[in-house]
Amino acid sequence: MCGIVGILGTHEVAPTLVEALRRLEYRGYDSAGIATVNEGKLDRRRAVGKLVNLSDLLVHEPLAGKAGIGHTRWATHGAPTVGNAHPHRAGTVAVVHNGIIENFRELRAEAATHGRKPETETDTETIAMLAAQYMDQGDDPVTAARKTIARLDGAFALVFLFDGHDDLMIAARKGSPLAIGHGKGEMYVGSDAIALAPLTDRITYLEEGDWAVVTRAGVEIRDEHGNLANRPVKTIRMDATRIDKGGHKHFMAKEIAEQPHVIGEALNHYLTADGTGINVPESLPDFRGVERLVLVACGTAYYACVTAKYWFERIARLPVEVDIASEFRYREPPVTDGTVALFVSQSGETADTLAALRYCADKAAHVVSVVNVPESSIARESGTALPILAGVEVGVASTKAFTCQLTVLYLLALKAAQQRGHLDADALTDRLSALRSLPGILNHALAQDRSAKKVARKLAEADDILFLGRGLMYPLAMEGALKLKEISYIHAEAYASGELKHGPIALIDKRMPVVVMAPKDKLFDKTVSNMQEVMARGGKVTLITDEAGLDEAGDGVTNTLVMPTVPDDLAPILYAIPAQQLAYHTAIAKGTDVDQPRNLAKSVTVE
Repeated sequence: MCGIVGILGTHEVAPTLVEALRRLEYRGYDSAGIATVNEGKLDRRRAVGKLVNLSDLLVHEPLAGKAGIGHTRWATHGAPTVGNAHPHRAGTVAVVHNGIIENFRELRAEAATHGRKPETETDTETIAMLAAQYMDQGDDPVTAARKTIARLDGAFALVFLFDGHDDLMIAARKGSPLAIGHGKGEMYVGSDAIALAPLTDRITYLEEGDWAVVTRAGVEIRDEHGNLANRPVKTIRMDATRIDKGGHKHFMAKEIAEQPHVIGEALNHYLTADGTGINVPESLPDFRGVERLVLVACGTAYYACVTAKYWFERIARLPVEVDIASEFRYREPPVTDGTVALFVSQSGETADTLAALRYCADKAAHVVSVVNVPESSIARESGTALPILAGVEVGVASTKAFTCQLTVLYLLALKAAQQRGHLDADALTDRLSALRSLPGILNHALAQDRSAKKVARKLAEADDILFLGRGLMYPLAMEGALKLKEISYIHAEAYASGELKHGPIALIDKRMPVVVMAPKDKLFDKTVSNMQEVMARGGKVTLITDEAGLDEAGDGVTNTLVMPTVPDDLAPILYAIPAQQLAYHTAIAKGTDVDQPRNLAKSVTVE
C-alpha cells in the first residue's frame, strides 16, 4: 500500500526519486521521504502530507547524491509524523519498508540490550537497528542485510542503503511486491513497474522470499534458501503504465469515462473473431468436472464476486460460495478436490486475497485469478490468470476495474454454462451479441452525468444514506454504498430490498435519502412495493431504473436517473456507472479528496 523507489544513477537522483514517488501517489500515503548517499555520506529528508511538502523542503534543504531511496508511507505503527516517516535510519543504515514486521517488539528489545534505543513508534526502524547492530559487529552491508532479513517475521518489501556505499542497494520481498529495473549504467527498484516506467521498460519481478544485491553493473538475486535465482527480465508496455488525467479534473472521472473503451478491449480479447465464442486459456479446467466454485476477494472485488454468484448459479447451474478474503483462511474451510477456487483482485497484490490463494493452492482442483496486473503475485501463483485489461487505475475508489471484473466473470459464467450443457450455441450467440453492444450502451449511461450531479448535490446534505436492490441489483447496491462511503465520507448502508422490513425500515424518516436500484426486471414489482414503504414513511427516494421502470414506478419518487434498457444479466455492469457518478459528484459537493480519500490505499498489501 506504500510506495518504494530506489535509484543507483549517473545523475542527481533526488528530483527523480520525488517524481517516481509521485507516480505512486495513487496507492495512498500520509508522509514521504528520501535518502541519498553523497560522497560517501548518508543523509535524508522527510515531510508529512503530500509530496509537494517534501518538494518544498528539498528546495530549502537540497539533498545531493547519485544513489538514493524514497518512500511514501501509509501509517500503520505510529502516527503520520516526520519522525515516523521513511526512510528510517540507524547508524550507517537507511531502509524503506512496505508491510508489517510482526516480531518488531522482540527485535527492538534485543536491540536495547546492545545499547540501541528507538527514536520512532514504527516497526520499520527496528529493521535498520538490527542491520546496524550486525554492522557494528563487523559484518559487511550484504551480510548484515541478509542476517536481518532472515530474522523478520511478517510481510515486507525492503530496500537498504548504506553510508559509505554509493553503488549498493539491497532489496528483499516477502508478501509485498518489489521490482528491479534495468537501465544503461543505472539500476532501479520500485514497488511496481508504474514507478519505474519513465526510467526503464526492462523489469525483473522478485519472487516470494527473494533478496537482491543491486549495483550499477546489475543485480544478483537469491531465493529464500540463499541459492542464486535466475529471474527473467521482462519488457513492459510503456503505454500500459501511462498516468495522466486526460483532461479530466480527477483520475476517477477519467476512469469512469474510460469504461466503454476498456470493456470493449476486454471483449476483443476474450471473444472469437466472429463474436460467437469465448476464448479462454487452455489451462482453464473444463467446468463439466467442477463440483463447486469458490469466489474470494476484498472490497469492490468482493461485490464483483457476489454478482458473479448469481450468474454462475443461474446460467451455469454451478454451486458457488463467496467469501471475504480476510475471513476465508482463518475459518479453515474444507476445500475439496472438485472445487475450483477463483480470486479477484485489481492489483493482484492484495495481501488477504493472496494469503487465501495460498491456502487453496494445494487443496483445490485448480486456482484461477481475475486480475488487472498480469505480472502480479496473485497472477503468477495461479494456475490460470485472466486479465481484465482495464489499464492503470489510479483512483483509489475502483471504477473501470470493477466493471471489467464483472465483464470477465460474466464471460466465464457463460463459458461454464456452455460446457455444462446449460447454454446452446444459439443462446450463447444471443448473449454475446448483447454483450458486444454494451460499450455503446454505456456511453448513453455516461451521458446522464449532469442528472447524477444534480441528485448528488442533494445527497451531499445527508448524514446517512440507504441503498436498496434485489437480485443482481443487491450487490450493486452494496457497491454503490461503498463508493459513497469511500470518497464522500457519508455513512451509507446497502440492503437487499426484501430485508427492509426486517429492521432497516426503522431508520426511515424525512431526513433519510434512499437510493433504489431497480431496472424493469422480474423482481421490479417487489422492489417498487418496498420503495412505496419507504415513501409512506417520508423517505426521499432516488430511483435508478429504465424507461419501462419509470413508467410503472408511480408517483412520490424524489429523484430519478434513467438508464438504457439492457438484458437483465447485463444490468449490473450498466448500473455501476450511475452508482459511481453519484459517489463522485457527492464527494465533489462535499469537497473531499476524490482520488486519494483519507485513510485509504489503492493496493492493500498488509493484513
